[in-house]
Amino acid sequence: MKISFQWLQDLLPVKTSVEDAAAVLTATGLEVEGVESVESIPGGLKGLVVGEITACGPHPNADRLQVCEVNVGGDEPLPIVCGAKNARVGLHVVVATVGTELHPVNGESFKIKKGKIRGEVSMGMICAEDEIGVGQSHEGIIELDPTWTPGTPVAAVYNLESDAVLEIGLTPNRTDGMSHYGVARDLRAGLLHGTVEGIQEAVGTVNAPATAPLPTAKGPFELTIETGDGCPRYLGLLIEGVRVGPSPDAIQQRLRAIGVNPQNNVVDATNYVLHEMGQPLHAFDADAIEGNAVVVRHPHLGEKLTTLDGEERTLHADDQVIADANKAMCLAGVFGGDTSGVSESTTRVFLESAYFNPVVTRKMAKRHGLSTDASFRFERGVDPEIIEAALARAAALITEWAGGTATAMHEAKAGELPAGQTVTLEWAQLHQLIGIALEKETVHAILKDLDIAVVSDDGTALLVNVPAYRHDVTRPADVVEEILRIYGFDKIPLPERLISTAAHQAGVPAEAFRLQTSNFLVSRGFQEMMNNSMTRGSYTQDLGEDGEDGWDLSRQIALLNPLSLELGVMRQTLLFQGLEAVVRNANHQRPDLRLFELGKVYQHRQNADAASENAAQRYEETERLAIF
Repeated sequence: MKISFQWLQDLLPVKTSVEDAAAVLTATGLEVEGVESVESIPGGLKGLVVGEITACGPHPNADRLQVCEVNVGGDEPLPIVCGAKNARVGLHVVVATVGTELHPVNGESFKIKKGKIRGEVSMGMICAEDEIGVGQSHEGIIELDPTWTPGTPVAAVYNLESDAVLEIGLTPNRTDGMSHYGVARDLRAGLLHGTVEGIQEAVGTVNAPATAPLPTAKGPFELTIETGDGCPRYLGLLIEGVRVGPSPDAIQQRLRAIGVNPQNNVVDATNYVLHEMGQPLHAFDADAIEGNAVVVRHPHLGEKLTTLDGEERTLHADDQVIADANKAMCLAGVFGGDTSGVSESTTRVFLESAYFNPVVTRKMAKRHGLSTDASFRFERGVDPEIIEAALARAAALITEWAGGTATAMHEAKAGELPAGQTVTLEWAQLHQLIGIALEKETVHAILKDLDIAVVSDDGTALLVNVPAYRHDVTRPADVVEEILRIYGFDKIPLPERLISTAAHQAGVPAEAFRLQTSNFLVSRGFQEMMNNSMTRGSYTQDLGEDGEDGWDLSRQIALLNPLSLELGVMRQTLLFQGLEAVVRNANHQRPDLRLFELGKVYQHRQNADAASENAAQRYEETERLAIF
């Protein structure tokens, strides 16, 4: 997932570098896999300079062209052939000199070359807005303020700012990190508590996005939910008098930076809120809704829907659609239809904000082979408490960018929204799992900054309320993990020597011994690995046999139909996958590791009867412990 650092700074004024922010986020569990520098305008206007037209006359061989002499701050003016009607002496213009690469709004990029146009030498190009990516106009060349000195880089004229885009590898449980607001929450907590040694800032609260008051008047549409818990809550806002057009340039640039193509000011507002707050929205053309009815229902037998990609889809009985009185308009929480979306002629918008069941959404998206920004979030579970706030935020953006007024509110309920868990955590368990005794004030402060409310603390145990957006935090161990990831794994001291106290005693069940061993290692700062039982056969083949205590190539178990070469044989040792984990972590700047794995290795039994149908007589598995 792409996160704009400028956007983060808007939500949370952070006086820290991109590198430090990336380190803190990675340490808190939002792993930053890479940082990319993105220009707000493609190419960053490099090679473009301010020029002054000092002479301008008709082209001898072309009625619609002019031959200009342009001062660009050099020793001699440049001859440039220009076809713009507004070219004239004294005009300050944008000049692309020879060798400059232009990135037009429409079309492929190209490089300026010295050439002749109808017999006249041209040493550059005088540019229009769309030719350099700063606007859509092609009516004439750009007219700059005459106070700009010839030769000044055009990037200075437009005051361009580059952005850093963080590529975050989200784990499936961290649905709270699927937005800039969610990432800002974690970054704030990590900076406040010095999650990474040496990186600590006094940071204020996360800035809540500006919203507009929602109307109280009921609208003309009748809302109905027929799918029960498939959609516990559905909100619809009617906005009238909108003028659909391009979004502000700064908004388009911000969306492009994170890989979203701008569409228009209404659709861009919904996409902006999705990436800012994590709540998917959908905008309908209100005049395309027939019968003044909006229904969340299952499809009728044989019902079809043509989606935005132009594909006609036969709907499944278990799908969930948003329909009007006569037809399905979209796949709920997944993909819009091609007849009800916002267009240039739209003046009334029906804006949807809802909570769709993750399981229903995931199955529907899979059935139709679709994966969208909306389905990605609904499948994993969005924050049920921001449905209304996201609608108010989108209303503020749409009325600002497209005009109009929010005139009516619609609401339907069909069940209870998911709620946060209440968890009891004993102090003794907290200290045992972490390995050290943390100060109570530290624990309380971390929980507060994670929005985990401490209901009571009797000195023996904590009773806490977990926010609904952290649906993965359900057990005491989960709360401990939350505390530890903000406190900082690197702050947990490790002994120089590992002395085992988990001797295997006769009569102790194997599972109990495994648990005892695992708890011992974890309490001393080790992290457990759980690797695949299948691995690459070339590892052992390249190294050869390893004697009595290692592997015997003749006993290696090869798979008949392997998924890939990397999963071609059953592992005979835990060594190679452990080394892979070490290398993978080192490549992510985490060389200080304490890892272990309790797992099984497999091989053919010696002197086994190959024709035996009893697998237990042909193969053997042995449990091993590997420590790295």
